[in-house]
Amino acid sequence: MNVATLCLAILHEGETTGYEIRKSSTEGDYAYFVAASFGSIYPALTRLEAEGLVTSRIEQQQGRPAKKIYAITPLGRETFHASLFNKLDKDVFRSEFLLFARFVPQLPASLVRARIEERLDMLDAELEQIQKIRRQRDGAPNDQWVTNYGYECLKVAREHLATHMQELIALALPDEAETVAAQ
Repeated sequence: MNVATLCLAILHEGETTGYEIRKSSTEGDYAYFVAASFGSIYPALTRLEAEGLVTSRIEQQQGRPAKKIYAITPLGRETFHASLFNKLDKDVFRSEFLLFARFVPQLPASLVRARIEERLDMLDAELEQIQKIRRQRDGAPNDQWVTNYGYECLKVAREHLATHMQELIALALPDEAETVAAQ
């Protein structure tokens, strides 16, 4: 699935601006599916419009710049539905935390502990964000299934980190203060 398909998915639910598409795809309901940025969304919308899959109109705003509103066309809906029959790509999981963890033996234990605590806080915030999405989209069984799946994946990651954090910290270098005190 690519950014153009993500745009069609968002527009499938109703017309919106490119800014709202970006917001939804980076911090909203669609943030968990495909990586998208301003630099990829607007070219995708331009291509989709050129292909007749979306339309746009300019809406004037009082005291603010005009905004461009996008809407999916019947051909866009058909194309989006057809894309759901395509074979799915593998999930992409990248984590700066895992890169950090790989080099823990070269880092002081206090830094490792601090990064683990930051990661746990981040996971807690992501879990809360999914709970917020659950409350906002209450009702549709498919939305509930998707958010439950995402929530459980993050919950397992958080539980694993919380349960095994001491193992990771033990792999780190002793802090300077600990080394001096031990001598």
